[in-house]
Amino acid sequence: MNNNNNSSIRHREFPISQLRNIGIAAHIDAGKTTLTERVLFHTGAIHRVGEVHDGNTTTDFNPIEQSKGITIFAAAVSCTWTPRDESVLGMAKLAAGVPHRFNIIDTPGHVDFTAEVERSLRVLDGAVTVFSGVEGVQPQSETVWRQADKYRVPRLAFVNKMDRTGADFARVVAELNEKLGANAWPVLWPLGSEDKLAGQLDIINEVAILFREGRAGGYAIEDVPPEARALVASQRAELVSRIAELDDEVAALWLQNQPVSALLLKAAIRRVTIANRFVPVVGGSAYKFVGVQPLLDAIVDYLPGPADLPAVETHGLDGMERITVAAEDAGPLAALAFKIATDPTTGRLVMVRVYSGTLRKGDRVLNPRTGREDRIGRLVRVHADRREEIAAAFAGEIVAVAGLRGFGTGDTLCGVEYPIMMEPPVFPEPVVSMAIEPARSTDNQRLAGHLQMLSEDDPTFRVSTHPETGQTLIAGMGELHLEVVRERLRTEFGLETGVGAPEIAYRETITAEAEADYLLRKQSGGSGMYARVILSVRPSGRGAGVTIENRVTGGNIPSQFHSAVRKGIEEAARGGVLGYPLVDAEVRILDGAAHVKDSNEPAFRLAAAEAMRMALRRAGPVLLEPIMKVELSTPLEHQGDLLADLNRRRGKVLGIENRPTGAVVNAEVPLGELWGYANAIRSLSRGRAAYSMTPAHFEPVPDAVASTVLKDAA
Repeated sequence: MNNNNNSSIRHREFPISQLRNIGIAAHIDAGKTTLTERVLFHTGAIHRVGEVHDGNTTTDFNPIEQSKGITIFAAAVSCTWTPRDESVLGMAKLAAGVPHRFNIIDTPGHVDFTAEVERSLRVLDGAVTVFSGVEGVQPQSETVWRQADKYRVPRLAFVNKMDRTGADFARVVAELNEKLGANAWPVLWPLGSEDKLAGQLDIINEVAILFREGRAGGYAIEDVPPEARALVASQRAELVSRIAELDDEVAALWLQNQPVSALLLKAAIRRVTIANRFVPVVGGSAYKFVGVQPLLDAIVDYLPGPADLPAVETHGLDGMERITVAAEDAGPLAALAFKIATDPTTGRLVMVRVYSGTLRKGDRVLNPRTGREDRIGRLVRVHADRREEIAAAFAGEIVAVAGLRGFGTGDTLCGVEYPIMMEPPVFPEPVVSMAIEPARSTDNQRLAGHLQMLSEDDPTFRVSTHPETGQTLIAGMGELHLEVVRERLRTEFGLETGVGAPEIAYRETITAEAEADYLLRKQSGGSGMYARVILSVRPSGRGAGVTIENRVTGGNIPSQFHSAVRKGIEEAARGGVLGYPLVDAEVRILDGAAHVKDSNEPAFRLAAAEAMRMALRRAGPVLLEPIMKVELSTPLEHQGDLLADLNRRRGKVLGIENRPTGAVVNAEVPLGELWGYANAIRSLSRGRAAYSMTPAHFEPVPDAVASTVLKDAA
């Protein structure tokens, strides 16, 4: 079916230039969900404001999120914002009076749910990254920033919690530049801080925005107070200087010492922000309703719409032909499935970002990964836990498709007559696993089915069967991740489960170069098995994985057996010689031999696997363990006890930073030593310390610990 010739389909509600697909992302407890709630209130999408501590916010609607007080699942909401025309004191706006549709995704801040952030950033055009004015740049802030860098997502920084004791806006801006390497500078500076936070200083328009007390959200535009005029003047001069380094139009005026108007400066900031060369910074307090409306204006002014970004690059089914598709309704259909969700009322929902073309009810779409076609049943626009049925989705929009089978996270939806593939998001490997079983043995089949469904929802959650014990194993990003899986089984499917002790996702690598020559020769009456494989292994850099290079010449291993040799090597690498997946090694297939009658694919696969194991045993195999980057915040009086506890856990302290609220300890600690850490620090600090952790890298396990791990595994 042609995607562009149905005259009965409704027109766009908003032109593509008036769309903003944005994510709100940050470290846990920086205030993302509170900010989202204020945005929905000020845009009129909700009429009563919920609070995270009351468990009644719009985007944290899942009972598990409400009980834990954190965001676990990325939630999509839509709202409309019209920047107001503030003629008072000549306040310039780029898009005054023009309504804009915001598609917002509120993402989790906890490291265990980083996949939700990954897949959201893959399909968003811009992001508001939230930082606490007290804690500043935290570990998960850095992770989110790197994810946004990977997908080249333009950003706007919101320094939140400026009403809190110890908030320091200038320090956080400095950390953005130093720790994240961002070219960041304020456009809206908070007026006052802590209990004296009164509003914002508009650096570009050189006015003060004063907010009224309470939730009404009203504000007034006034002259800059005398005591703040020098600050605004110096900040504006520095802002113009920074933009002049990036934008020719501003540079021409700056070099001639000519004034730069507010509108011209805003337009230049928009250009360099969309080009990922600059990050505007806004200060405020979502909880106190300070600075939310100006932040919405800044989203319109500085973050891109779908048509502001370069055309999306896809490729043909052969993986070779590069095809670019522009954000046009009349173009070929190119959409990406970025999230699968199970809804109690609508069933299986596939969240889709449409990059090009028009997606309509009844259309047939192709999944180029599987080669299967399916029909679009229902299209809905998602508002957190509510659904609005729509007739069509146009280029640039984010919608959900109900009833679509055979599509998973990262799959492309395209027209049958124009098959193309888009790059899927890439997810980290699980680091923790445990055995799980139903409380009642009669529920084994139900458990298997529901676990399979949850693994389709979450690409970092894996289900497997232990090859020796037959136990069902679940693997994820951390203790909390697997705890939430069990909670979902109980609350959504009525399944009580029991679990074994958590297991670490160890890896193994090699420390030396080695070679092996293995000959497989079997004769059992009829045709036999014959294959000889000579290969070498050597260490490679951390994070390099396993690379295989074929150096066989002269046809000693016939070309029809090359894939079998590779499969054998990959099979041996998955199990290693210590019992864990091999990483960071280079394998070179050097030579071999074949028999005219007795050589076949199974023979070469087995010979290659055994040669690989021989080489690994000779190459000094060592066990690797995941190391976590830990940031621990504690009052000074408990610092000594907590440092001693880190030392007992084989932690390596990287630095200690003193802040008005206490000390912040940065350390690297093996994941295996962090079980029960939350309870330990709660006890040692009388509930006053807090920590967060993110994966850092893998390191060799000390010999004494390695022997215990291998003994327990055996």
